[in-house]
Amino acid sequence: MAPAKLTLRLRITGLRDDGYHFIDAEMVSLDFHDLLDVRSGSGLAIEGPAGTDFVGPDDDNLVVRALRLVDRDAAVTIHKRIPAGAGLGGGSSDAAAILRWAGFVDLEAAAGLGADVAFCLVGGRARVTGIGENVVPLPYVEQTFTLVTPPVFCSTPAVYAAWDEMGGPTGDNGNDLEPAALVVAPELTRWRDELAEATGQRPRLAGSGSTWFVDGTHPEAGRVVTTVPAEQPTD
Repeated sequence: MAPAKLTLRLRITGLRDDGYHFIDAEMVSLDFHDLLDVRSGSGLAIEGPAGTDFVGPDDDNLVVRALRLVDRDAAVTIHKRIPAGAGLGGGSSDAAAILRWAGFVDLEAAAGLGADVAFCLVGGRARVTGIGENVVPLPYVEQTFTLVTPPVFCSTPAVYAAWDEMGGPTGDNGNDLEPAALVVAPELTRWRDELAEATGQRPRLAGSGSTWFVDGTHPEAGRVVTTVPAEQPTD
């Protein structure tokens, strides 16, 4: 099981010489998840409702890179429910599931695959700092969220680049990347405003986008209602 992650708060606190950004974030794992079928052999297959979102060579896939990191070979089928480019860490969580399967626990090396992989390896609720490698678990809090993911792919590198070009703005709704994401994909405002009107809340952007979320249960077509589970997957 590869749970989606939701970034509840994201501040960017600095920039390393190599271009990586330092963050200070609060993240939680959700009961909305992908499933990975791992068998002997080799190769990667992606199926499921979000499987068609993936393009490009298999070597770029985080699961393939995770297998290389742990020096293992396997035939992996990803049953994909978490959309790509949604800010929900689907690729990172898939990679973390492979690391758990291999018994790999090096968070710094995990973060080298992607900034969210270390958190996804730990799961639960945590404060995440550094470039993602510092994960400090926080007490469990029962929470429910309603997510809306527009059919808009938000490139994380493009959003961070826009944030740099804008002079590093501070987001006024808990996420410093929100102003940059709206520059990269201004059409996101439509889904934000529709969710706000339907719920009476100001939606927050998940990570670098494109998912918007609000607290509570607001079921409707095109939305995902999800909770923070008390138990995290161990297999």
